[in-house]
Amino acid sequence: MRDLVYYVAASLDAFIADPDGDFSAFPQDPATLAVLFDRYPETCPAHAREALGVDAPPRRFDTVVMGYRTYQPALDAGLTGGAYPHLRQVVATHRALPDAEGLSVISGDVAGAVRQLKEEPGRDIWLCGGADLAAQLVELIDEIQIKVNPVLLGSGIPLLPAGGPRPYELTAADELPGGVVLQTYRQVRTR
Repeated sequence: MRDLVYYVAASLDAFIADPDGDFSAFPQDPATLAVLFDRYPETCPAHAREALGVDAPPRRFDTVVMGYRTYQPALDAGLTGGAYPHLRQVVATHRALPDAEGLSVISGDVAGAVRQLKEEPGRDIWLCGGADLAAQLVELIDEIQIKVNPVLLGSGIPLLPAGGPRPYELTAADELPGGVVLQTYRQVRTR
C-alpha cells in the first residue's frame, strides 16, 4: 500500500500560511530549494522547473492530492494543466476545473477516494495541501514532513485544524540551508 505523505511548509508557530492564504513570508533561499528539489524533484512546480534547473524524474511521489485553494494559484497563473502536470493531480473540490491530462477531481467521500488511491500500485502520494483537506484525511496520513521555516506568522491557517490527539514518532530532523528544519514524523498505528 502506498503512503500518504503530508509534505508541507510551516512557520515556527505551526501555520502554513497567513490568514489570507499567503505564504510569501517563508524565506525562499535558493540553497534550501536546491536541497528540497534534489530530495523530491517532483515537488517543484512545472513553471519553475526550467528556471531552477530541476529535471530529475520523480523519486518518491507519482500522485499529488490537494484542495481547490492549493490548486487555484496555478489557474490564476494561466497553468490550466496545474502546477504539477508531471504528476497525477487529484483535486478535492465541488468546483468545475478545466480539463487537463492527468487531472482528476474528487468530491463527496474524499477519504474513501484517497483510500482507493493508496491501494493502487505506484509511488507514494503527496498531500500538498491544504489544512482543511489534511484534517479530512488525518486518519490516512502515514507520514508528515514539515519544512519548519524560521519565521513566526502569529496567526493564519494552522498546519492541521483542531482535532483529537494522534500519536506520531519523530523519525528524522534534517537541518537545511537557510535555517529550515525538515521534520519527519510517522503515524504510530495502534490496533
